[in-house]
Amino acid sequence: MGSFKPRLLVVEDDGLIRMDLVDMLSDRGYSVEEATTADEALVVLEADLEFAAVLTDIDMPGSINGLGLANIAHERWPTMKILVISGRYSPSAGVLPPGAKFLSKPIAEHVIEHTFAELGL
Repeated sequence: MGSFKPRLLVVEDDGLIRMDLVDMLSDRGYSVEEATTADEALVVLEADLEFAAVLTDIDMPGSINGLGLANIAHERWPTMKILVISGRYSPSAGVLPPGAKFLSKPIAEHVIEHTFAELGL
C-alpha cells in the first residue's frame, strides 16, 4: 500500500471552490472533511482532534473569519498545519499564526502540492 495521507479540513463558503479543493485533495489520497464557515469548522475540529491540517478561506460569513479560525486552531491544536487562502486579501506580517502558509486564489494544483510538501503533509 502507499503511504498514509493525513485528514484535512477544507473551510470555504463558496460551494464550487470548496468542491474543487475537496476533489483535488481527495484525488491525491487525502481524507478530506469540509465546512462552509469558520464557526462550523470549529465544531468539526472540536469533535475530532485527528486533523493534520486545516485549509481555510479568509472571507466567510459567521462570527469569525478564516484568520480568526487560523489563530484559534493554532492556539488549541498547536501541531495542526494551517493553510490560509484568499482571492481578495493578502494578510500582513504577524496576522497569520506561526508556521501558517498563505496562498492567493485561484490556486493551481502544483502550488498546493508544493505548499503541502513544505508543511510536511
